[in-house]
Amino acid sequence: MNIFLHVAESLSFTQAARQLGISASAVGKSISRLEAQLGVQLLYRSTRSMTLTEEGRYFLTRSRHILDDVASLQHELTAHQHRPEGHLRLSLPNARALMLPILSDFTRLYPEITLDLDFNDRVVDIIDEKFDAVVRAACPTDSRLASRRLGSFHLSLAGSPDYFHRHGYPADIEALTRHRCLHYRYASTGRLEPWPLEEALPMSQLPVTMVCNSLDANLQFALDGHGIACLPDFAIHDALMTGRLERVLPDQTGRSGTFHMLWPSNRYLTSRLRALIDHFSTRLSTPSLPQ
Repeated sequence: MNIFLHVAESLSFTQAARQLGISASAVGKSISRLEAQLGVQLLYRSTRSMTLTEEGRYFLTRSRHILDDVASLQHELTAHQHRPEGHLRLSLPNARALMLPILSDFTRLYPEITLDLDFNDRVVDIIDEKFDAVVRAACPTDSRLASRRLGSFHLSLAGSPDYFHRHGYPADIEALTRHRCLHYRYASTGRLEPWPLEEALPMSQLPVTMVCNSLDANLQFALDGHGIACLPDFAIHDALMTGRLERVLPDQTGRSGTFHMLWPSNRYLTSRLRALIDHFSTRLSTPSLPQ
């Protein structure tokens, strides 16, 4: 198959033989044996020229895929014999409290891998911007990308006890229209993140006390008693456990989301990227929240 590939691309026994380091006679005999095994003619041959038959063109296309798969398999098997090393360029959501401990542990486990980290909630073009992979809290839609679901998270409304002492605790969803609301703006679209109110209250009816595109800022404003914010469980878990934040109407609000790792589908999975994906899949789980 490999000899046929060289012949089909050069349309010359002599040139293929030179590239392979064997004789032109050996190349010709190999092609004849292949045609006999397959029971089809792959090449039209004359003293002056050589062209592919229809079967030859089809066999060439399939051969390229098969030989690429064999090369990738050989690379993966060889890579498994050595510790992963090299460079990874990653784009990650602006959720440092969740991502940094995972990345720190990864560096401790694989010190030979260097990381180039971009924390940004904008939609990046993985291929054009030459990222090896991205982590995003959204389902993949780009057909050029492969993906793996890493884990889930839950969105809740939360505020501080001090805030509720001064402004009262909302008795129902409609009462949120009389509270100070802290909003998150998507960096990619400029739109406000919808609150998980199950369509019981339009976003347009919620007051806007503060808007930002930083999860950390939204969390800090809520902790400091400036209002009610919509936040993911991994960001508020510790504050809920210590009583610095309280969930708002937990039986009437809430929405789940998922994290995915995305990477270009036309590249084989290097051992370092495979190690990263496996590490995130193991570590990125939803903590149990107080009821």
